[in-house]
Amino acid sequence: MGTLDKLQTFIILFAVGLGLLLGQADIIENYAETFVIPFLFLMLYGLFLTIPLRQLKKAFLNTKFLGSSTIINFIWTPVLAWGLGAVFLSDYPALWIGFIMLMVTPCTDWYLAFTGIAKGNVSLSTSVLPINLILQVVLLPVYLLLFSGTIETIPISTLIESILIVLVIPFGLAHLTRFLLRRRESVLNNKIIPFFTNAQIFFLSLAIMAMFASQGSYLLENLEVIYILIIPILIFFVINYVVGRLVGRFLKFSYEDSVSLSMTVIARNSPVSLAIAVTAFPDQPLIALALVIGPLIELPVLAIVSQILLFTRKKSEN
Repeated sequence: MGTLDKLQTFIILFAVGLGLLLGQADIIENYAETFVIPFLFLMLYGLFLTIPLRQLKKAFLNTKFLGSSTIINFIWTPVLAWGLGAVFLSDYPALWIGFIMLMVTPCTDWYLAFTGIAKGNVSLSTSVLPINLILQVVLLPVYLLLFSGTIETIPISTLIESILIVLVIPFGLAHLTRFLLRRRESVLNNKIIPFFTNAQIFFLSLAIMAMFASQGSYLLENLEVIYILIIPILIFFVINYVVGRLVGRFLKFSYEDSVSLSMTVIARNSPVSLAIAVTAFPDQPLIALALVIGPLIELPVLAIVSQILLFTRKKSEN
């Protein structure tokens, strides 16, 4: 786990605080929103650039793992997220949408580090990362359209526009870059990709800072959302942990593969969902706030889960 990975949550939290502080100046509050999409565009371009499509082949070699993780992540989890939202967030439609967007997008980065800490199969977890990324890009709009009717209406034109700006275009440009540099792989792999790998967190933080600067006054009046969200988020983690362990045991996974499944179905918070939230719902900052609060709760949970998994391993060996 690199230094930036360890500091990721604190960098994001610092960006939130600095954005709120800068937003107290009227001139910054009025113009900050114009910087959100450019920074998100750069962040997602870098994210897509780091994941070659040829890695998809590896994910299909272990059909049991791919099938079980895909069913849990993209069929079971959306239903669970909607149900928990219906119970705990029905009076807060914006938070309900943000909660669903948080939970239906599997993590694309730090779950690998916690898989390693728990002595799981990191290479297996890595192999399904491209599948998870592509499926969440494709299915997130579907989930929003399916569930929004019971929450509040989302204009399809707004959703399509935001997906085009922050997903389709950067995805296309990233793979066009790979194609144009196919004969200069050393430049791509040793200079361009490492730069964007390290810069992603900064581009994301700058976008978050700009968003919170533009909506600072509103958000400071709604800090109680932390208390509203913490219960459904924690319940989600507990349920998915149990589901992952039961499925791994039923399919007779090794300890290493079972750890990989647990981390894959627990870890959330893809930057893709935050990018769509900020672009599609600029007038509803509570949606994005739910996506920022999520990892502040998630990271301690992943640390605890990794230690629980290690404890179960030691216990089974004795």
